[in-house]
This record gives sequence, structure tokens and C-alpha cells, in this order.
Amino acid sequence: MMDVGRHPKIELLTNAELEDVSGYVGNFKARIRKKARYVNEAECTACGDCVSVCPVVLPDEYQMGLSSRRAIYIPFPQAVPSAYVVSAEDCLGLNPIACGKCLEACEKQCINFDMKDEHIEVDVGAIIVATGMDVYDPSALDEYGYTRFTNVVTSLEFERLISTGGPLEGHLARPSDLKRPRRIGFVQCVGSRTQDPQRGNPYCSNICCMNTIKDAQYLMDNYPDSDIMVFYIDLRAYGKGFEELLMRTRSRGVRYVRGLPGEVREDASSGNLLVTVENTTDKRIENYEFDMLVLAVGATSAIATESIRQMVSLSKSPDGFLKEAHAKLRPVDTPTKGVFIAGAVESPKDVRQSVTQASAASSRASILLNKGEFSVEAITAVVFDEQCSKCGLCARACPFGAITWQKKQAPKVISAACSGCGCCAAECKYGAIGMRHFSDQAIYAQIDAILEKDPHEKVVTFACNWCSYAGADTAGVSRMEYPPSARIIRTMCSARVNPEFVWYAFQKGAPVVLVSGCHYADCHYIDANRNTVRRVEGLWDGLEKSGIRPQRLLLEWCSAAEGLRWQAIMKETDNKRKTVTREELEQTRTLLAKARVPRPRTDKDINENQEADFVCLRCGHSWAGIFNVETERTCAECKSNSIRWLRKNA
Repeated sequence: MMDVGRHPKIELLTNAELEDVSGYVGNFKARIRKKARYVNEAECTACGDCVSVCPVVLPDEYQMGLSSRRAIYIPFPQAVPSAYVVSAEDCLGLNPIACGKCLEACEKQCINFDMKDEHIEVDVGAIIVATGMDVYDPSALDEYGYTRFTNVVTSLEFERLISTGGPLEGHLARPSDLKRPRRIGFVQCVGSRTQDPQRGNPYCSNICCMNTIKDAQYLMDNYPDSDIMVFYIDLRAYGKGFEELLMRTRSRGVRYVRGLPGEVREDASSGNLLVTVENTTDKRIENYEFDMLVLAVGATSAIATESIRQMVSLSKSPDGFLKEAHAKLRPVDTPTKGVFIAGAVESPKDVRQSVTQASAASSRASILLNKGEFSVEAITAVVFDEQCSKCGLCARACPFGAITWQKKQAPKVISAACSGCGCCAAECKYGAIGMRHFSDQAIYAQIDAILEKDPHEKVVTFACNWCSYAGADTAGVSRMEYPPSARIIRTMCSARVNPEFVWYAFQKGAPVVLVSGCHYADCHYIDANRNTVRRVEGLWDGLEKSGIRPQRLLLEWCSAAEGLRWQAIMKETDNKRKTVTREELEQTRTLLAKARVPRPRTDKDINENQEADFVCLRCGHSWAGIFNVETERTCAECKSNSIRWLRKNA
């Protein structure tokens, strides 16, 4: 961090927090609140005279509450800048009754209680999110006695106890009586690898095993007479040199017992801990006595991450960590263009992995910024102003904030920020938004082709590009057999499925319609599939009111790796199809013929020699002309024939 503070091209803002982010890739605007330090950092020499006279004593957060600090303090050793900061919440000098002792003690007159928070606005081209992680609070696991016994500590507290910069300056002692512990037990997977949400998280926290092995090696190097025992479920020592370190600790006398303690009691006279554990290897109950018990707590997502996630429109996985764009091909990218992630904000990581990902994220950001121009895929949305009612529904539906809208004005699509999910096109009730590729006309044409012959034998299936369609591909390449009745229409996202598509499919004779996408909490487009759920629920109500069985419309989630699940979905869907009789299909056609069901508009809906506007769905170029058979249907800009017409009187 000291190198960062000295770097001429890095501006380091400490004691600050991000309040808002707007804009898009290459044109982000960030508003930062730099909190008042109440100390002039340029003149402070960190002499410490102010600390010695401060009357406020508080637990030191950096030392995990094992030592104290004053209201004026340096957050941690080697902090940059090396200057004191006053805690506004704790200092008496900021209350109506001021003590002012630090003001009198400071010879440099660096302290100024009149300082105010400063708001800074900066223009940036890329953003890297690296908010880190928190550790699990083991208070809920009372069988370990963390809240009852002083000598039960977490792995992070143990790190501070043995650190040369810790409260004991590297001299190991247990908290209760400051005697050196000779018998130390480590309990693994505290708050990790459990399906009970009251007892922790289902995932492995990655760092706990090797952290314990490292601590055990440190103790054997510095205190060879120590008796160390590690209780574990499974030891995971993958990585360069990790297995070697595990074997080294075993050879030094560290004992590893497969099984977790079920009960921890305290000997009132000595303060020692009596541990009862089931040794699952030997299949017996064993009792041990320790001077200190260390809980290897798991990692959790940082609380501060959630506010950042909402500002820059990022998605998160079910475990609360931020989700990357692609686990293998784009591990530091996010669905929001120009935003990258690094370190434990994506998943629990050790220092080596965090440094590796930070280097990758900085490289990706520098590549982007050095381009000068940013290219996007030709799958973005385009607004047809003539049909727009200026309601703004599309802007509210966009998960990326790529549509700007003001009242009484047609919305504008920022192509650089648009990811082409199609949620806005499905939300628009007036057909005023189209998609370059995956257009309404193309989807209607596919429905027509699917149901042209023997519609009662077909299932119209809408599958999202990233998960469901890929899941079907996985089932195919794995040679998993399933009924061939499904006819897949690929969309970029399940949120692209307009309710009009479903109504049209039923009107054309589809016995069953399936909408499938990413898992609910795992959408490639942040939270776009929540709109899918809302629309499908509305369709179920509409079908029931129209006298059509809502069970004929299915909504399923399937990931790219779930080929077996796709096979099961297809079998279930085909069974549903077999329950629909020809009489029911005819009845559906009759009911929908009387109802107002949207239909696709084609060139036949406009009269010959009528004035119209033409729009290219690929590049967005538009021009006016007369509609007739001799009209040129090729875009002058990109030479595409992906043209849509708009009536002048629409």
C-alpha cells in the first residue's frame, strides 16, 4: 500500500466511501464522499502526543477487540497516509461538551474539528470492485462455547494473538490468564459446509484448512513442546506446496482427527476446555483437554458489497458473492460492461489467488481503456420513436440502466451499456422497441414454422442462450435421450419472451409452451428473469380467465451444466403434451379467436404506395420511403436486409 500511495499515477482516497455510480463503459461518473479526518494528514507527524491524553478508550477493531484504542488513532500499522484520524462517533470533542485535550497536546496544530465531509466527483472509464470478504460469526454455534468461554477464540483472533504486531507483540498467551497454552485444539469448518442456514453456509470457504496448517507449523517452529490437535471433516490442501506443508506438520507431531466436537465444557478451576468429539475414523467417542480452542471460521460476503452491487448493476450468486460473466472464459468480467471484480468479492480466496485475480482485472481494465473505441455485439435494442408512447416502462425494466428516459420524451438506448437481453422489448406494450437479431418477426416466423404441420405433436420451447439452451446442448452432446417433441426457440434471456409470443403459439395450436431460463438467483443479466416470473404468472391468470388450462404453460429453470435436468424437463413436458387432446386444441383456437390476441405484423399489413419509415434492426439506420414491391429493402449503411417498416400513421 505504501508503494500505491507513492505512485504518481494512482490517487489514493482513504477514509472515503462510494455513494453513487452512473453512466456506462468508458463514461462512468462516480460520486465519492471523503469523510473528514479532523486531522491535517499533510502536517501530522504521527508523534502520538494526542493519543496519550485522549480520555476515550475503545476496543480496537483491527486487533479483534483484544486490545484497546483511543478516539484518535491510526487504523492499523503502516496505514497510508501515516496520520491519525478522529472517530466522529466516539470523540468527545465533537459533542456539545468538548474536552479538547488532543488540541492542546498537538504542537503542530494538526487537529481541526471544523473539518467537513467532502464530496468528490470523478470521471472514470472502468471500475474494479474489490470489497473483500467478512468472516463468519460463530456465536450461533453455542456448543463450541465461543460466547461462554474466554479461551475459545476464532482463527482471526488467534492470528492477532501470535502476530508480532498484535496486542501481545508475538508472545503467545491465552486470553483468560495470559499463560502460554501448550495444548491447543483447532476446529475446522465452523460456519462452512452445512445445509442448515442457522449454522452457517453450504460452501467450502477455501482458506480455512491451509490457514490452520500454517498456524500449526508456526507453533511447532516457535513452541516445539506444543501439543496440537486438529478436528476436521475433510482436509483440502490443494495448491503448490500445500500437501507438502500438511505432511510436514504431521511429521512434527500435529495430530489430525476426523470428526467435529459435539460438546465443549470448561474446567472452572483451571480454565481448561474439555472437548468431546466423535472420531469417525475409529468410530468411537473421545475426550480431550485443551488450554485453548481455535475455531477456524469460514468466509462470508462483505456487507459493504451489497451497496456497491446495486450501484453498478451486478449479479450475485446464491452464496452472496458477486458473480462473474463466465467462470472459465471471463473470470474477472461482470455482466455490466466496464466493471471488473477481483479478490474475495467473487469467492473466498487466499492472498495468492487474490493477487492473481487483481492482476487479471487490472489487465482487462487497461486493455479496455487503451482501445479508444468499444465494440458491442449487434444484439442491442432499438427504439421506434413513431410507435413510442413515452411511458418509460422500458427504462425501468432494463437491468443495466442502458435506457435513458425523461417524461414526454422517447427513451434512448445507450448501445455501449445494452447487453441485448430483450427485457425492454418484452415489456413494451406498443411494439416500440425491437432487437437487432432475435427480432419479433424472427420469433413469430419460428413459431409459424414449428406449428405449420402436426402442431399437436410439438412443444414450443423458449430457451435462454446462456443456460437453458446450453443445458439442452449439454444433454445432446452427452447423448441423453429425451422425447423429440420440443422445438427450441433461442432467446438471449427468458425475459425476452413477450406474453404475445405465448398467446400466438396457443392460437396456432401449440399443446404446451415451455419457457426456460437461468436459475432464479443466477441470471446472466443480473435479475432479468424476475420479469420472466412476473409475466408468466400473469399469463397463467390470463389463460385461466380465458378458459384454457394454465398447466399447459410451463416455467422451468436449467443451467448449462444440467443436462440431466434438461432431460427430465423434456420428459415431463412431453407427458403434459400427451394430456392435451385434439378437442382441447380446437377449443383453444375457438376461445382465442374470439379474444383479442396479438398477431405478428408483416409487410402485408401496409398498403401499396403508402408512405412509411424503414428501420434496420442491425445498425439502427432509418429512412423514409414509399412501400411497394419495388422498394429497396437493403440498408444503405450496413447492407443488411434485416429491415422493419413503420407506418407514418402508427
